[in-house]
Amino acid sequence: MDKKTIIGRAEEQEILTRLLTNQQADLLAIYGRRRVGKTFLITQYYAKNLTFYCSGQLEGNLQVQLYNFKEQLETHFPNEALHLPKNWQEAFSLLRKCLNGLQGTNKKVLFFDELPWLDTHRSGFLSAFGYFWNVYASQRKDLLVVICGSAASWMIRKVVNNKGGLHNRITQRIRLAPFSLHETEAYLKAKNIHFNRYQLLQLYMTIGGIPHYLNAVQRGLSVQQVIEQSCFHKDGILYNEFNNLYHALFNNATTHIALIRALASRSTGLTRAQLLEISNLDTGGGVTSALDELEESGFIVRLHPFGKKLKDTLFRLADEYSYFYLRFIENKTVAEQGQWMARSQTPAYRAWCGYAFENCCIRHIKQIKQTLGISGIVTTQSSWYASGSSINTGAQIDLLIDRADQTINLCEMKFSEQPFTITKSYAAILQQKILAFKQYTRTRKNTQLTLVTTYGVVDNPYKQQLVDNELTMDLFFIN
Repeated sequence: MDKKTIIGRAEEQEILTRLLTNQQADLLAIYGRRRVGKTFLITQYYAKNLTFYCSGQLEGNLQVQLYNFKEQLETHFPNEALHLPKNWQEAFSLLRKCLNGLQGTNKKVLFFDELPWLDTHRSGFLSAFGYFWNVYASQRKDLLVVICGSAASWMIRKVVNNKGGLHNRITQRIRLAPFSLHETEAYLKAKNIHFNRYQLLQLYMTIGGIPHYLNAVQRGLSVQQVIEQSCFHKDGILYNEFNNLYHALFNNATTHIALIRALASRSTGLTRAQLLEISNLDTGGGVTSALDELEESGFIVRLHPFGKKLKDTLFRLADEYSYFYLRFIENKTVAEQGQWMARSQTPAYRAWCGYAFENCCIRHIKQIKQTLGISGIVTTQSSWYASGSSINTGAQIDLLIDRADQTINLCEMKFSEQPFTITKSYAAILQQKILAFKQYTRTRKNTQLTLVTTYGVVDNPYKQQLVDNELTMDLFFIN
């Protein structure tokens, strides 16, 4: 294995190591959004154990896929006399013949990449693969079979939730998420690119932790120049990415895109009923499946409402690039290039920063708990909101951490270019939120106001009176 070329992915690497030492056959399914680094992780980590590797070809028909499969067999088993298989049953029979000639007990890794592209219409691939695993591969303790795909809807329906030959056959799953800020910092440092943490946070809030996007960051440019070049030049890597992203991941992506656009229109999140209304989608239009697929792929998060019914669950857009694209890139003409510095000083940009910073906090909830010293305590995270009435004033808390030690952290998240000051008017807002939460929920638990900011909170009487926990952006860079 070549760990030196892999940045981060500590938990995933632990899994991959364990699978190499297992005294049994394993079937690993790894999936995640486009360009998140799935193929790189497997091919680099298992470089010395990779016995066979093949990948599907986009829009290739059955004959193309079979030809490629045979070519890969010849590459990995050059001493075998092979013919072009007529179907997938015959193809896997050839693979079995090749594997039968291998000696030794060391784990042999078989990697099938872009599985959805291999499974062309009426090709019988998945059935033949399931038979290969059930009858042959699962009986060999020296085999580790890895299947991978970027078409999230296919991987979730056909593999993760398979009801046929692969039902309950997956022994390990990895949903590969984007880099955290800690991993993003390490990745850029490995390229000798050094931004301060405030600049890294700005970059992350714009393009997220997608390795392929980060790979386009050039040394010697400021973050604002990177954003200008990647997002607003017609040849920039992210200028047209939105148009390709969802169609590459999901079948009939129209519903998925409609949901993403609806969520981008409301920074406070939307209930399912609100989503249907804003997106003009019908209840029976595959919305449930699309929401599940978007959540499983990391594009949205589902925040269960504290003390409310499931129908009040809030959905939030979590994908940094999609939100930035819909707010600032879409419908911008080439003539407007060079004006990003000016646009980044507008109230619209500052409002976007607030929402993007909240999403960053939600994405790094593990690090927040670690900084609060509650990693060992059972917790649930949720949101809370209440409409105003003639008796009580309404309020919303985007993130709260309900703890098993009879404590609830009410998290307020504020992005600013300097230490944040709690003014008299904002102190009144905070007091009203805390009071409304206690009145509506009637909780008996102790509540703690937790402020998460970029550079901390200015020490003044309002801070001393209200703030129980003060966290800064440095927490995002904890492993």
